[in-house]
Amino acid sequence: MDFDFSDDQEQLRDAVRKWVDKGYDFERRRAIVAAGGFDRAAYSELAELGLTGLYVSEEHGGMGMGPTEAMVTMEELGRGIVLEPLTQTLITSATLQTHAPAALQSAWLPRMAAGEAIVVLAHQERGARYQLNRCAAQASESGGQWTVTGTKSVVAAGDQADAYVVPAMVNGQNGASLALFLVERSASSVSTQAYVTQDGSRAAEVVLNKAPAQLITLNGMTALEEAVDIGIACVCAEAVGVMDKTLAITVEYMNTRKQFGVAIASFQALRHRVADMKMQLELGRSMSYYATLKLHAPAEERRRAMARAKYQLGTSMRFIGQQAVQLHGGIAVTDEYIVSHYFKKLTQLDMTFGDSLHQLGEVSARMQDTAGVFA
Repeated sequence: MDFDFSDDQEQLRDAVRKWVDKGYDFERRRAIVAAGGFDRAAYSELAELGLTGLYVSEEHGGMGMGPTEAMVTMEELGRGIVLEPLTQTLITSATLQTHAPAALQSAWLPRMAAGEAIVVLAHQERGARYQLNRCAAQASESGGQWTVTGTKSVVAAGDQADAYVVPAMVNGQNGASLALFLVERSASSVSTQAYVTQDGSRAAEVVLNKAPAQLITLNGMTALEEAVDIGIACVCAEAVGVMDKTLAITVEYMNTRKQFGVAIASFQALRHRVADMKMQLELGRSMSYYATLKLHAPAEERRRAMARAKYQLGTSMRFIGQQAVQLHGGIAVTDEYIVSHYFKKLTQLDMTFGDSLHQLGEVSARMQDTAGVFA
């Protein structure tokens, strides 16, 4: 199998890396966190690079690219621990393009590709514990118009987004089933309560009280699983970038920090720990590639692959984050030093779209007779 990236993909990587290095340094990020964890200007700069339209077809003003380009992009944004929710844009644009009616696509996809509208996935609820089939939100139809009632938690940039992709239960002849809806934040029956999360990004509780909604698809569980799997692949790629930069920062510190008159990088025991960090990084990178390559696989195979990848990434993130903190000593836990922010990001990514314990359960539940050894 050829794992070389094409020239276009390398050019995309280079463009995003240059923007991160020159346009999103640590001081700008710190200012964005102090201002609430989201900056519309920074998001617009991502749009100018074409990143908000990666998954949007050229027909709707996007770049019409695929999972590999998204992986390359998210790795580089991870290196800069960028706060703006591009993962959410990739999820929702792919969901609308695949499942929404043509009129809904035409109304939202061009604006999303241009960075003029932000649409995020609002699927988490209290008590659900990452289980997609546990949904308390209810949708009802009257005179051809849909409304949704429910509360969604930890919605990325929830008070800044223009609309949400919301799963809700619909009562039908065969019982209740899950459907997906698009709900605009500007509706009077939508309220938000915003807060800053552990890594400095912005999220909100979103309360819908008979909020006007547009139906995306009645086959909501299939669409939601696809959306979450796109999110997992993006998170895995972003984590690789975060871990890569965390390791680089740690090595740089060890080469400059002196003890007993010599750089601590010369101590054999510490060098072994760095080698273990590198091994975990490469394990994570290979599973991120695996997740990206499986995004177009049949549903059961795709879901199984995402659980495997996310579990390995969780293991790698935890190890690299903890080792980086220990190798930096007391400075690693101070807000003034950059590695503490990378550690927080790794911790939050581990819990995004299912933590390691949840994913281990998913791997076990989806295990086949061969246990994946010969599959």
